[in-house]
Amino acid sequence: MQENYLAKWLNGELSDEELVEFKKSEEYASYEKLKEVSSTLRAPEFDVEGTLEQLKKERIGNAPKVIPLNPYKRFLRVAAAIAILMVGSYFYLNAAKETFSTDLAERTEVTLPDNSEVLLNADSKVTFNERNWDKNRKVNLEGEAFFKVAKGKKFTVATSQGNVTVLGTQFNVENREDLFEVTCYEGLVSVTYGDTEKKLPAGTSFLVIEGQIVDVSQPNSSTPSWMNNESSFERIPLKFVFEELERQYNITVKIENVDTGLLFTGTFSNTDMKMALKSISTPSRIKFKQEGDNVLFYAEDTP
Repeated sequence: MQENYLAKWLNGELSDEELVEFKKSEEYASYEKLKEVSSTLRAPEFDVEGTLEQLKKERIGNAPKVIPLNPYKRFLRVAAAIAILMVGSYFYLNAAKETFSTDLAERTEVTLPDNSEVLLNADSKVTFNERNWDKNRKVNLEGEAFFKVAKGKKFTVATSQGNVTVLGTQFNVENREDLFEVTCYEGLVSVTYGDTEKKLPAGTSFLVIEGQIVDVSQPNSSTPSWMNNESSFERIPLKFVFEELERQYNITVKIENVDTGLLFTGTFSNTDMKMALKSISTPSRIKFKQEGDNVLFYAEDTP
């Protein structure tokens, strides 16, 4: 539909109703700016008739029969214009994209164009379009982040597993491989996961582990634990606990004879690795060995 509107718009053939509908699209502003810029561009002088005549003289008698393209000129002209606008729009919009990311054992704080705040946990990334922000408050998230959203139009956090929509509130989103969790700390959050839509009032969470929605108790703090230099878990498989340990300390965890599906409830420090290792191993009844940036967790009865 947009392509049909675009072709007709370029040729001034849109009806009043179609023009109103086309102007509502997110792409219209970019097309309009590109059209203004492209109208000032001029191609270098080129003698088409002279060049064709010269080619005829050089290839007379050897050239195959050619079907005239006159009926297609208008189509080709519109197609070329659409291609130019599409490519131009892509670069125009993507040039305004902002990306902020953190490495292992690193955090950072991001201030969005409307003064909304994003605090990124380790090994995470957010991307947003600054140029189109007033019309579309949308952030793409990989990893985990805490959001403090300024009141205004709909605000969306898009992830590979689901979307979170709010108007103005405070919430945390964790989007890791096989784990998706949203916790609302203030206001109301709408979570979309596949065909499921869930409204989360303050003090509630939505958790998905390996594709299964899991019941989870209410958070007992006003902010996520990682913002207080701790990583907390409630009935979470050890697999995810080990992965978070790797992110927080930039280490490599190896496993020997340990059931990583064992559910873990507890907290470890994000600033004291020795204490963190004990906080995981003791309640899980496993042992560990540390050699530099490598940690081996193994069962107590391992030879």
